[in-house]
Parts: sequence; C-alpha cells; structure tokens
Amino acid sequence: MHVKNKTISKVPYLDFFYGYRGDREQTQIGTGSGVIITEDGYIVTNNHVIQNATELEVTLNNNKSYQAKLVGTDSKMDIALLKIEADEKLPYTVFGNSDEIKVGEWVLAVGNPYNLTSTVTAGIVSAKARNLDTGGIQSFLQTDAAVNPGNSGGALVNTRGELIGINTMISSPTGSYTGYSFAIPSNITRKIIEDIMEFGNVQRGILGVEGGELNSSASKELGIKETEGFYIKKVSKKSGAEKAGLLKGDIIVKLDEQKVSTFADLSGYISTKRPGDKVEVTFIRDGKNKTVPVILSKNELFGTEFKGIELENIEAADKKKFNLDYGVKGKDPYGVQKSVVNYFRTRGFQ
Repeated sequence: MHVKNKTISKVPYLDFFYGYRGDREQTQIGTGSGVIITEDGYIVTNNHVIQNATELEVTLNNNKSYQAKLVGTDSKMDIALLKIEADEKLPYTVFGNSDEIKVGEWVLAVGNPYNLTSTVTAGIVSAKARNLDTGGIQSFLQTDAAVNPGNSGGALVNTRGELIGINTMISSPTGSYTGYSFAIPSNITRKIIEDIMEFGNVQRGILGVEGGELNSSASKELGIKETEGFYIKKVSKKSGAEKAGLLKGDIIVKLDEQKVSTFADLSGYISTKRPGDKVEVTFIRDGKNKTVPVILSKNELFGTEFKGIELENIEAADKKKFNLDYGVKGKDPYGVQKSVVNYFRTRGFQ
C-alpha cells in the first residue's frame, strides 16, 4: 500500500515590485509504503515516511484512498503506527518470527518504489543483526532484494507471506539500489507497535550493563581468549544485571536461546523486551559457562527525547567525576552501552 505525506509549510514571499508581502504556503508531497497489520485498519510504516506530515493519505491496492491518523511513533527505531477507518474488513499481513529467519533464506520486498504501485522484488537474507551505527536501531536484517526510494515502510516477507521486516534503508553511493538493503526485524517492529497501542509510548527494558563486542584485537588487549560475545565493562547499580550477580569481566554469549556474538545481537534482542521481562543470560566467567535469570528493569532516571536523541539527567557520580553542576547526557535505550569502544580506542584500537 501507498503512503502519501503532505507537508504544508510557510515560506517568505517577496514581490519584486512592491517588496515583502508576507508568507506563502508551500506544499510538498512525499511518498512511501506501509503494511496493514489488522483487519480494522492499523498500518505500520517508517517514521521518516510520515515525519512532519500535515496530512496523511493511504492508497490501497484496490485504488481506494483513505485519510490516515497518526497513532504514535518511535523515531529512534524509525517506526510509525497509522490508523484508517475503512468500510470493510481489510486483508492484512501476519507477523513472522524474525529471530528464526536464516541467512540465505529467500525473502520478498513489497512496496512502491518511484511511485510504481505494488512492486515485488526477491532476494535472500544476506546477514542478520547488522549494525549500521544509525544512532537508533542497531540490529538490521540485510537482504539483496532490490529496494529503492519509495520502498521505505514496506513489507519484507518470507516465502510463507509472513512479515519478517520493515524495509527501511539502502546502502548506496547513488541513492538507488546497488545490492544492499536493510529492514527493521519484525520482532522489534511488533513490540514497538504493541507498546504504542497499549501504553501510548515505547516501553524499553534495561539489562543494566555497559561494554562492547569482542574481536581479536580487543581480546588480546583484555588478556582473554574469547573473540565473540559481549564483554561487560560495568554493571549498573540496582539493575537486574547486578541483582542477578553479573560482574565486570563476564562475557555474555547467549540471551535465552539467541546467540550473542556482537553488540547488535544483544541490543536487537533486548529491544524486543519490556521492563519486568525475564531473560536467561548465559555468560562466560573464568572459562566456565553459567546461566542466570535477569529481570529487565526500567530506567528510573528522568529521560526525554529531543529531535530523535534520548536524553537523561546526569547522575551525582558523573557530576563529581566530570566536575559539572548541570547538563544532560545521551541515554542508552538498552542499558548496554558501547562505552568499551572508547576504552579500546584510547589504547590504539578502532
């Protein structure tokens, strides 16, 4: 289905003969794609497709058009939820389990590139948990299905027609498809829209650890033999991780049944959970594997969002450490900060 974003803005109007005449309205139309997820008209798309919209219009494959209402958004994860009021039950796409998708599995991308209605392209899953350092979602599905401008917000489905991702971005020097496209996994998408529908905002669970992913160089510097997993540099006080007994130096290798090799593996899985959810954390300590249940907590510090950046108050310890009287700091939505990256870089690592 087609999503049209109509934005009306005021621009200064200058008359060359009579001078300044005030403001003039300017209308811009942006287009993208969307996915109907319920028979009563709930639609998921990308936040960047509908951002700053004055009006939203949705056109279905039967050429019927509807005015859409914005229910809620998560700009960090680039997800938006819309609602239309149709006079009939609508066909909808069911969610699949994006954690179960395999690299090499066939997928189809559905959308409206370049205003071409209902275009379907095929490809395979090229990679999972791809970290693109977008500042928001850090666990993309990568495919080689052709995706172009206008595909944003459209469905990525498996061969059973189940939704396993929302097409979001491409990697291209030209602005058009060159072989790489990326989608927000359906498990993350589903959790976000369920939060918006139930709570009105996104509920983010926090594991309560800081650190980073391991590789050969980092492992050598730390004096450990493991080259995969998430190395814990710090455990937050009063967090679920601290209460479960996780310590600095532990290496997380699995969350429930999900293998953790990289930061994207960990952050992607945690982003599908809410405060109060229990996660079985498997970690390596002193060469031995151990598993403990961790109850995800909610960040008790005051937080807000400004232009897509989440901010929170500075803790007393940080004020003292950096000799500050006031200010805010960037907020990590997962409680799994990548501060260890800077730790490695100060020692010659990139």
